Amino acid sequence: MKRALVCGAGGFIGGHLVKRLKSEGYWVRGVDIKYHEYSPTAADEFICGDLRDQGVCRKITGDICFDELYQLAADMGGAGYIFTGQHDAVVMHNSATINLNMAEEAKNTKIKKVFYSSSACIYPQQVQVDPRNSLLPEDIAYPANPDSEYGWEKLFSERLYLAYQRNYGLEVHLARFHNIFGPQGTWDGGKEKAPAAICRKVAAAPDGGQIEIWGDGQQTRTFLYIDECLEGVRRLMDSAFSGPVNIGSDELVSINQLAELAIGFSGKKLGIRHIDGPLGVRGRCSDNALIEKKLGWRPRQPLVQGLKVTYQWITEQVRKNEQGNK
Repeated sequence: MKRALVCGAGGFIGGHLVKRLKSEGYWVRGVDIKYHEYSPTAADEFICGDLRDQGVCRKITGDICFDELYQLAADMGGAGYIFTGQHDAVVMHNSATINLNMAEEAKNTKIKKVFYSSSACIYPQQVQVDPRNSLLPEDIAYPANPDSEYGWEKLFSERLYLAYQRNYGLEVHLARFHNIFGPQGTWDGGKEKAPAAICRKVAAAPDGGQIEIWGDGQQTRTFLYIDECLEGVRRLMDSAFSGPVNIGSDELVSINQLAELAIGFSGKKLGIRHIDGPLGVRGRCSDNALIEKKLGWRPRQPLVQGLKVTYQWITEQVRKNEQGNK
């Protein structure tokens, strides 16, 4: 039985990853600063601890010989958290500290394989100004000019893990996630990402009302459903390819189009009102040529399929919240 350590197991992607590993027969230890908000952990063991603390990192790695480490723990959120500039120092400090600690522990305890979740936010701002032509192949990351301090930290940590691979022999696998979404993720409170925020607004709006969208809504993104994300992660970990490699959809949509899909699921007649707000880059699309070349696979699930499931789940959460406030 293989043993896996999942850091960030109390989060959206980490929680789903634990379930995926368990379904494959792994023994899993999950670690996070918080428990999962929406479902009991599927991990064999869950440790609630702060990975910024070296003592906690030594504790979670020191008693078991792990075959695989999945490092997803980070201080993160959607545009309302990342692009205001108000959280830059804490985002960089928290996430960099976690990665410095976990890279060192992986070296010291001789963990066989390490996965690190990077982000599409590492790509240069100047190649993401055209919402219709924003394909991001992996080799354009340099010269570096990420659109946020969050992106700079992710790029630093990519280099950190690759340095540990060169100098200490770690087997490292790096993926750049492009807007992963699905049920059982943050959907309110300011750290939610665009699909969850839009689904929440639509679910909560009265028929005949309006929802608000930041900017003109013409900014474009690609969104990848959680199951396909995990398939990419597992294929990468079972390969000889270190990456970095994009794990994302190449189905480009505007934020207005994303909202229209959610409105369609609701059956309501809703208008869209555009307001000022943090936006990030103008356009971003995952280039999937490299992942198909190296892994013989690329994401293919249509956005509408996963978004409908996500909308239904968020609608349930909105309803429960409204009932709880009565």
